[in-house]
Amino acid sequence: MVHFVGAGPGAPDLITQRGAALLQGADCIIYAGSLVNPALLGLAKPGCAIYNSAEMTLEQVLDTMRRMEAAGKTTVRLHTGDPCLYGAIREQMDALDTDGIPYDDTPGVSSFCGAAAALCAEYTLPTVSQTVIITRMEGRTPVPEKEKLQSLAAHGATMVIFLSIGLVAKVQEALLAGGAYTADTPAAVVYKATWPEEKVVRCTVGSLAESTKAAGITKTALIVVGDFLGTRYERSKLYDPAFATEYRPATESKQ
Repeated sequence: MVHFVGAGPGAPDLITQRGAALLQGADCIIYAGSLVNPALLGLAKPGCAIYNSAEMTLEQVLDTMRRMEAAGKTTVRLHTGDPCLYGAIREQMDALDTDGIPYDDTPGVSSFCGAAAALCAEYTLPTVSQTVIITRMEGRTPVPEKEKLQSLAAHGATMVIFLSIGLVAKVQEALLAGGAYTADTPAAVVYKATWPEEKVVRCTVGSLAESTKAAGITKTALIVVGDFLGTRYERSKLYDPAFATEYRPATESKQ
């Protein structure tokens, strides 16, 4: 059996209880070594085989899974954050389907949630933004033509940009070219959200590249953009005394 497990954003105590239990029982752990906090490997039992997938190809990862399965062993494939975001799990699952190897998927806390926590921010604010766009800048890996960053930026929604900090100058250019954000639109860079070395840089779209460079951040960071980082918003209708719900009648508006 192969268990895909989300390691969470970085802090070892942010892995789920299920994920931690699977790590503790695994005969083999294949972890995304460039991103997963190695402290999580301390949960491995004695004798567990541990492989760093940052040093492996897909074929090598799959061969390891097959060998473990043939030996009747249990494998945990440990991905950063939640595996459903930029985890490259589909190609692994398709290969396991072909081989008839059973697997399951345990979700984790994504780094975009960790970034919001680091910012003490809410991505969705009434009258400000009710949409969160999770994307990345085109680099060596292309993106679909309709999902170019400039096109997505035209919506003016809250945006969380993964895997793009090394292209931050191009990110800034694309965000401004979209037309909805201005140079004064709030932005932030969150380096290693929830890790001990977490760093938060608050800036604007117009100063994004300069601020990132000044902070010395070159990898393992998210870029977040939008007016949710500002001060303007309206209170939630759900908790407005004039708003009736299934659980509470409406009363007079609070003065």
